[in-house]
Amino acid sequence: MPKPVRVALVGCGFFAANHLHSWTSLAGEGAVELVAVCDLDRGKAEAAAKSFNVPAVYTDYGAMLQKEKIDLLDIVTQMDSHRPLVERAIAAGIATIVQKPFAPDWEDAVAMTEAAEKAGIFLAVHENFRFQTPMRRVLETLQSGAIGTPNWARISFRTGYDLYRTQPYFYTVDRFIILDLGVHTLDLARVFLGEVDRVTAETQRRNPKVRAEDTATVMLRHATGAVSVVDFSYESRKLPDPFPQTLLEIEGAAGAIVVKPGLKMEVTSGGVMREVDLSSPLLSWTSEPWHVAQESVLATCRGILSSFVAGKPAWTSAADNLRTFALAEAAYEAAATGRAVQPRA
Repeated sequence: MPKPVRVALVGCGFFAANHLHSWTSLAGEGAVELVAVCDLDRGKAEAAAKSFNVPAVYTDYGAMLQKEKIDLLDIVTQMDSHRPLVERAIAAGIATIVQKPFAPDWEDAVAMTEAAEKAGIFLAVHENFRFQTPMRRVLETLQSGAIGTPNWARISFRTGYDLYRTQPYFYTVDRFIILDLGVHTLDLARVFLGEVDRVTAETQRRNPKVRAEDTATVMLRHATGAVSVVDFSYESRKLPDPFPQTLLEIEGAAGAIVVKPGLKMEVTSGGVMREVDLSSPLLSWTSEPWHVAQESVLATCRGILSSFVAGKPAWTSAADNLRTFALAEAAYEAAATGRAVQPRA
């Protein structure tokens, strides 16, 4: 039986609990051993270690890399810290997962990707929306050919959920919703309809307390000729609020897929519509309405771990995520200039 993969985690903030629950679940299966946690705030690191029975606690990242035997590092920090943390891990020869958004700008994203490729180090981005149970069911339906080749889509995530309460730094960032939420939904557009030739976009700042954009509407022309509209907002006041669901419609040559509130999917194929339940059982550590997002963290960790063990690039490798990041960059440029933008290669 292969030895468990030794995992360490950096960043013990708001979202890290989902990662820690996920690695603990995988440890229970004998797949990993959670060996250390690190945070600049010792209180947060010690609380995480106590809650998840992690043997080693650090506030000094360099010391952890030097003292611990780490096979796979999970970085769950804010994006501005990603490049220095990733580059130090690569220099130490440690395979790494980095939380989305991959980076605050294109230069950092490219630098990390190139550094990992040059060193031959496994680097993945924790892009979890494509691992959500509803989105995987959509992809399976598309791959089955039930609706034919997809040629139009709308992918939507609109909510009024108060995320500022747990992440108040969003009030002051210079670039907001496209990097925080758009990277998820733009990634889904790539997964479902393929790569993108052209991007147009409009952004809005609807909350006067927020410095940057909190709403965006993006249109993509895909290489296949398909067109998708990807829209997302943290300022929707519609009730019931579908948070944290992604809603979508995809039309194809032979049918359509519609994901509706309440985790329901309607598939029209051959002139017949059937309804599919997209819900999944709660895990011991998940709860509604967060379950759809929480369980995707476990699925993402499991998927990345499987690729690492197999010696293959992750489905959400740095190189793959760079293509999604290019769409976010193109959306910002398109909104600023009022012109269609070709994503960077």
